[in-house]
Amino acid sequence: MITTAAAIPRPAARRRLYVGLALLAIAIAAVGFWPTYFGPLVAGSVDKPTIIHFHAAVYVGWLAIFLTQAVLAATGRIALHMKLGRFAIGYGVLVIVAGLVAGFGMFVLRVRAGAVAEAQGRLIGPVLDMLVFAPVFAAAVYYRRKPELHKRLMIVATTALLIAAATRIPFAEELRRPLVYLVWTLPILLAMAHDFWRHRRIHPIYVGGLVVLALEGPISRAALRQSEAVRDATAWLASLVA
Repeated sequence: MITTAAAIPRPAARRRLYVGLALLAIAIAAVGFWPTYFGPLVAGSVDKPTIIHFHAAVYVGWLAIFLTQAVLAATGRIALHMKLGRFAIGYGVLVIVAGLVAGFGMFVLRVRAGAVAEAQGRLIGPVLDMLVFAPVFAAAVYYRRKPELHKRLMIVATTALLIAAATRIPFAEELRRPLVYLVWTLPILLAMAHDFWRHRRIHPIYVGGLVVLALEGPISRAALRQSEAVRDATAWLASLVA
């Protein structure tokens, strides 16, 4: 997370929550992408376009930064936390660029391979991911001098990136969509539970985050893929790159 000198260190017991949430986000990403990417990568048999390797490297880097920032805050190393935070701002922009480049890059590759319908269906996901992550991350940067807002916005932003992993976990196809949503948003739900346990209230950032993620989740994505406007727009894009 990104913090400035205005941040006041909290008791370690509270700050450790964010270390746990960062580890949970990493676990969701690892489990979700293990069968299709990380497993084959470890085995030396991964066969993906370079653009996917770039996107994966940036994605893993973001999770590593998120965990490092949580650990630095939890151990009281606030000066180093702030210094890394300045780098994290630029890296967050890279996450947005990498997400869009990967999304549109794969769209082009699929169209040119003749898989036009697949290209049209898969473009909406990465675009929505960045449309959600970008403003939430921007809000986290804007409120970096207000740690109680900043850290919660960072959790929502990072959780938004987990949807692709959550929908790819080995048992996802056997679950109903609300349960996939539950797995996906687990970091936010646990943070909400912690808020209620500590303060007997739930911060509105978490509530708003859940609403936004619900609106851009699997059900909404399926509806958008079937909408005439999206089909027409993606067909037009396909005609440009075919």
